[in-house]
Amino acid sequence: MTDNLVHGGLDESAELRQLRGEAAALRAELEETNQGVLALYAELDMQAAQLREASDLKSRFLSYMSHEFRTPLGSILSIASLLTDELDGPLSPEQHKQVAFVSTAARELSDMVDDLLDLAKIEAGRISISPAWFDMFDLFSALRGMFRPIVDTSAVDLIFEAPKGLPRLYTDDKKLAQILRNFISNSLKFTQRGEVRVSASLEGEQEIRFAVSDTGIGIPPEMHEALFEDFSQVDSPLQKRLRGTGLGLSLCKRFAALLGGRVGVESQPGIGSTFYVVIPLAMAQEHVDES
Repeated sequence: MTDNLVHGGLDESAELRQLRGEAAALRAELEETNQGVLALYAELDMQAAQLREASDLKSRFLSYMSHEFRTPLGSILSIASLLTDELDGPLSPEQHKQVAFVSTAARELSDMVDDLLDLAKIEAGRISISPAWFDMFDLFSALRGMFRPIVDTSAVDLIFEAPKGLPRLYTDDKKLAQILRNFISNSLKFTQRGEVRVSASLEGEQEIRFAVSDTGIGIPPEMHEALFEDFSQVDSPLQKRLRGTGLGLSLCKRFAALLGGRVGVESQPGIGSTFYVVIPLAMAQEHVDES
């Protein structure tokens, strides 16, 4: 019996030493793991700081270059306008055509510069939101007048459906107009014949949906998700003849988010596309405060 007690005590002592050894090894492993985690956190913090610095530099660069481009572009457009008005003497039909090419190219470049400047402002958090009550008839009327010179020389009809029975909106009408201008401009670019139709309708009880539908080339389903990313463009023969930054739809998405809304697209190749933005009837105060 005594031998059994001795053997039992030895077994328990050996088992205890083994457990203590395993616990010590576990503590050492945990300590090593903790040190690794701390090192990883430090590396992630450093990378995050570098990314923030790179983003700030990019935003400052875009803002600086955009401002620098504006002055010479303004000069080019002014000179082209003077030549078109023939203030310094008459131009031949061919010269008028060449001046029109210069003016069109300068306006396209000016639009690109404006897109880059807007992107820089958004990324720097310097975009201000100024909501106010307004009537959609006024919004549609302003857009119709803006695009009339383009549509008058085009084979495409631009149709604004009268927003009957819809309430007044409380949002930033300038940002909303910029979204719709971009949608309409894109639809006119990629529609060679047919129509571009602008409409507004209630989406539930608290939201309104603005849609721009066209009979253009359409967009493959696999490209829909990427359309609203920065510098994304539709790959088509028509696109190769139309220049742009690929920022327009991305800016629409960002502006819609600032207004508390969202954007989307429905499209089929060869049939046409519908780009839409859904925003609240009355903009929430937190979106104004955040901006």
